[in-house]
Amino acid sequence: MRKLILIVVVGLALGALFGQLMVSVPGYWLIRVGETSVQTSFWFGLVLLLAAFLALHFTLRILARLSRPVSRFKVWNSRTRHRNAMRRTVRGLVALAEGRWKRAEKSLVKAADDSSTPLVNYLSAALAAHYQGRFEQADTLLKRAHLSTQGADTAVGLMQVQLMLDRQQYEEALAILTRLDRQLPNHPQVLKQLKQAYLSVNDWEGLRRLMPRLAARQLVSADERNELELRAYRELLIQEARDPSHVERVRNLWADMPDSLRGNVELIALYTEALVRGKEEGIAERLLRHSLKEHWDSRLVLRYGLLNVDPARQLVHAEKWLQERPNDPDLLLTLGRLSLRNAYWGKAQEYFEASQRQRPSGVVCAELARLYANLGEHNKSQLYYRQSVELLDKSLPSLPQPAETATNGGDKGRKAS
Repeated sequence: MRKLILIVVVGLALGALFGQLMVSVPGYWLIRVGETSVQTSFWFGLVLLLAAFLALHFTLRILARLSRPVSRFKVWNSRTRHRNAMRRTVRGLVALAEGRWKRAEKSLVKAADDSSTPLVNYLSAALAAHYQGRFEQADTLLKRAHLSTQGADTAVGLMQVQLMLDRQQYEEALAILTRLDRQLPNHPQVLKQLKQAYLSVNDWEGLRRLMPRLAARQLVSADERNELELRAYRELLIQEARDPSHVERVRNLWADMPDSLRGNVELIALYTEALVRGKEEGIAERLLRHSLKEHWDSRLVLRYGLLNVDPARQLVHAEKWLQERPNDPDLLLTLGRLSLRNAYWGKAQEYFEASQRQRPSGVVCAELARLYANLGEHNKSQLYYRQSVELLDKSLPSLPQPAETATNGGDKGRKAS
């Protein structure tokens, strides 16, 4: 209401001012053409002149529009096609999200040429064709996507890699990812897909080198990183240990290993085996000795007893451990074996028997049986051999066996054969 009153007041003021000007500034217009003349007041003529100018301006604009009907129609048609393409694109994306692949592909491809985002249309259509199992059509649509938009190499490459991984074309996917990684070394999606590709082709060296980059960009959790690094180093140690000449590679691998993994008992055992095969038993002995100070484990203790470096020094170290663990059956077994290496037959017998008392074992019985046999005590040797067989028999799985008292045992035997 206040605005309306203000407008009325301003209008009245302007009208009064204009009226005052008309009174205070007299004048007239005189137009004469031949014998005809037209005379009017200055202000009325001014209004007529302004009206004529406006009329001429609008007339010229209308004529200009009427002179370009084809271009105007093209603009209208283009806008209409873009609107229709947008509607088809939306319908295609909705169908893609709902899993209606055929409908999605049809709508997206039909709208691609008129769409303002043809790259999105072709990439989504390629995904729909892939899910239908039409792999050749998907590849064709990816090529169209690449041609439709300048600078779309990365987007098309990542989509192509994802489709190849789904089809289990791991080698081809890895080749594309290697190229993309050179172009975009810090791209998060490239790094994630590289991890998947390395795992798929069992490229443990590639995965090992990739893990620090993934961790630096927080693309893997701490638990996943530990799990993948453990798996990669385990497989690499197993691979390199197969060839004794690769012992230097094994040592370099251990040197590059994160500190958190060097305390893993499984990796220590694998590294020890690789060193032993590479004639580096001295390094293996020091590794086991230092590892047992930090991580006492029966597997490492037993492996220490099988080394043949300096039996006398090994026996001294092992007997020091016995002071802290006097009833450890695995340590007693190791001490017995080290005693044998030092030709301490009586001490070996005592350690084996102590281990057997702590925990009956078929392995310990077999050691005692062999020792007594070589000492000439065959009765004791036979006794421990039987105990060894009985203990080993208990560890076997429960399976059907032929009955000893069956009268038709031979028939069963022939039937089984």
